Amino acid sequence: MAKILAAEAYEKVTGNASSRLILLCDHASNAAPPEYQGLGLAPAQLERHIAYDIGARGLTLGLAGRLGAAAVLSRYSRLLIDLNRGLDDPTLIMQISDGAVVPANRDLSAAERVHRIARFCRPYHQAIAAAIGEVKSRGLMPFLVSIHSFTPVWRGWLRPWQVGILWDRDERSARAMIAGFRAQGLTVGDNEPYHGALEGDTLHTHGTLTGLPHALIEVRQDLIGAKTGVDEWVERLARVVEPIMNDPAMP
Repeated sequence: MAKILAAEAYEKVTGNASSRLILLCDHASNAAPPEYQGLGLAPAQLERHIAYDIGARGLTLGLAGRLGAAAVLSRYSRLLIDLNRGLDDPTLIMQISDGAVVPANRDLSAAERVHRIARFCRPYHQAIAAAIGEVKSRGLMPFLVSIHSFTPVWRGWLRPWQVGILWDRDERSARAMIAGFRAQGLTVGDNEPYHGALEGDTLHTHGTLTGLPHALIEVRQDLIGAKTGVDEWVERLARVVEPIMNDPAMP
């Protein structure tokens, strides 16, 4: 049975010894360490998409249990530090996000920036590297799938996709996922609502630069905001991901 192991910066799910799948969830939590006092934001702001990917943690844990996969999930808000950004990315620590000023990030000192990278960012990525090493040690090719969610409306525009697949160089995994979701009758974004080529992000670091098969799945937040939706989408994702990870013809 899989176990959830908690470190300060991340949660880690141990997968089955026979599984090569590693699930990643960069924006799983809207929490902040107590000393950051909610980053100076009103509690309602921390419930918004700016703080985390709504529904993504439940989806990741559910899929890990369903497929016996390993998983690494963040434990703190993307507003504390965005684990899906390169260290030189100006959006690594946001001062303003979708109209909300983040008081704890205003006039951020260089020392505090270095502290957050060392305390939260590096351990998370080290945990991913360790999970990859564990799969390789069993003679398997790791398959990385990152789970995110996106808002139904952005700047007044209703987004038409129910799910999107983001990719950069690994077109083969992405195309198989896009075809799988379309076979379920869904409207699927191909590098929508965002593009998968983001230098320094999690999959660029652990997938593109290493040559491991990978893809990022974005699910619309109104579809997974409640447990019933999460449960439905766990099954939807499992029907797409499981054949790919078990296909001997796939890398």
